[in-house]
Amino acid sequence: MTVSAMSATPKKSLKLFSGRSHPELAEEVAKHLDVTVTPQAAYEFANGEIFVRYDESVRGCDAFVIQSHSDPINEGVMEQLVMVDALKRGSAKRITVVMPFYAYARQDKKHKGREPISARLMADLFKTAGADRILTVDLHTDQIQGFFDGPVDHLLAQTVLSDYVRDAYSEEEITVVSPDSGRVRVAEKWADNLGGSPLAFIHKTRDPTKPNEVVANRVVGDVEGRLCVLVDDMIDTGGTIVKATEQLLESGAKDVIIAATHGVLSGPAVERLSNSGAKQVVMTNTLPIPEEKRFEKLTVLSIAPLIAKAVHQVFEDGSVTGLFNGQA
Repeated sequence: MTVSAMSATPKKSLKLFSGRSHPELAEEVAKHLDVTVTPQAAYEFANGEIFVRYDESVRGCDAFVIQSHSDPINEGVMEQLVMVDALKRGSAKRITVVMPFYAYARQDKKHKGREPISARLMADLFKTAGADRILTVDLHTDQIQGFFDGPVDHLLAQTVLSDYVRDAYSEEEITVVSPDSGRVRVAEKWADNLGGSPLAFIHKTRDPTKPNEVVANRVVGDVEGRLCVLVDDMIDTGGTIVKATEQLLESGAKDVIIAATHGVLSGPAVERLSNSGAKQVVMTNTLPIPEEKRFEKLTVLSIAPLIAKAVHQVFEDGSVTGLFNGQA
């Protein structure tokens, strides 16, 4: 073929790459995009070092590397970093890191001296590895978007969760409840999605020296006789959300629906949620939720369609914000 016969504008190529922490989600995203997950060899050496090599050329492609940072979280992060480095050295044209759950997001500021800001460190690591942009879902705080030196597409799972709640409980009088004052803005967006439902929040205190331990004080807002939708970004050990549920029921709530994006579900979380007074617990599959962590009250919604739409918009240089009516 002569040079003149070659196209001056080569065809764009989307390739999806998956880490090993949550392959089911990657496969579902691939189906929505009508692509296949690019095959690769990935394994650990005897000392635990991670190795990745792609089985086909990645030169010039628009690469999307999806990995859910689940337990063991540090292995998932490191594997994704190695994958990004392999793509950079394989001459991928653009690398988008898709992390449905952003590891270390709770460490976004210093509470005391001599503490790290690990959420910023995460952003720096991926930038150094070769990432051009990050695509993530429901960050713990919006400010984390500013930690990465490049575009960050922040997807909002509340559209998936609130649509489900609205359809399932359309006949109920709903109050949207934030588990603390810091999540009130998120609760406001929920309330708008549910047609202007009233808001409430739990006034609480937290001892910064004791992780995952919360003291719920009182409910602020009208909850008596109403279905309360308790919204949060993640459930780790379940202590915060279960105490908030108890507080709402004690304050006269008719029922409580717990809705959270990320089901971390560490330690006693499953037992606490199963035995809580909540009528239903609704989460997305940004993190894998194995059978042993599933329980009767739990409903898991797929985040794959939303991620696939965002990936398509990024690939086509479209608007990700447009997926959320300009609110993202």
